[in-house]
Amino acid sequence: MAGHSHAANVAHRKGVVDARRGKLFSKLCRAIYVAAKNGDPNPESNLRLRYAIEKARQFSCPKENIERSIKKATGELGADNYEEVLYEGYGPGGVAVLCEVLTDNRNRTAGELRKAFDVAGGNLGSTGCVSYLFAKKGVILVNQTAIAEDELMEIVLEAGAEDMHPDSGFYEITCDPKSLDAIKQALVDRHIEIESAELTYIPSTTVDLDVELGKKMLKLREALDDNEDVQNVYSNDNLPDELSDQV
Repeated sequence: MAGHSHAANVAHRKGVVDARRGKLFSKLCRAIYVAAKNGDPNPESNLRLRYAIEKARQFSCPKENIERSIKKATGELGADNYEEVLYEGYGPGGVAVLCEVLTDNRNRTAGELRKAFDVAGGNLGSTGCVSYLFAKKGVILVNQTAIAEDELMEIVLEAGAEDMHPDSGFYEITCDPKSLDAIKQALVDRHIEIESAELTYIPSTTVDLDVELGKKMLKLREALDDNEDVQNVYSNDNLPDELSDQV
């Protein structure tokens, strides 16, 4: 099972919501705040904000938390100062890792991430060291019980999708980021339920890990996910089947 499997990552995040609800909501609301602050606070005219709100709703983030984040962005409730930073590094076995971060203290965050990489047997790298191995794409998941594969394929290709394949009980649809909204609308128009839809980084190559390195990679992912400044983690690891139930 690939560590970058979008279906596996979504299932994992939903599985830890109860255990880490407060921290997850904080991350989701921080993304909403930055999207609203850097653009129109109206999600109808701010695509990034709309995606951030939809993602928060997927994880049952309270409506009042979402509204409070937008009000803070507009200055109604004070203001924060977050920077968007993409940290890059190498995990166990030379795995390429990208971390999307929203932080109010780059020095603190860099130190915490460097420690997490070091403990896992990797190292935090310089800008550009691994990002060239990833392409930013839109990814949509549809449950395989919702529609026949051939029918769904016809709909999404006509709407601008680049590819579609089954993955862990879902159909995973990939597209150019600019086509994400059109494909979502095509599915909504046909009353096809969407499990998740977001922008993500997809690796061009993968690194096969044995069980020992795979366990270290899982610990690195857990440490990065636990960091409140880290919004998303992307990697090109391919975990052995023995560890698939731990993703």
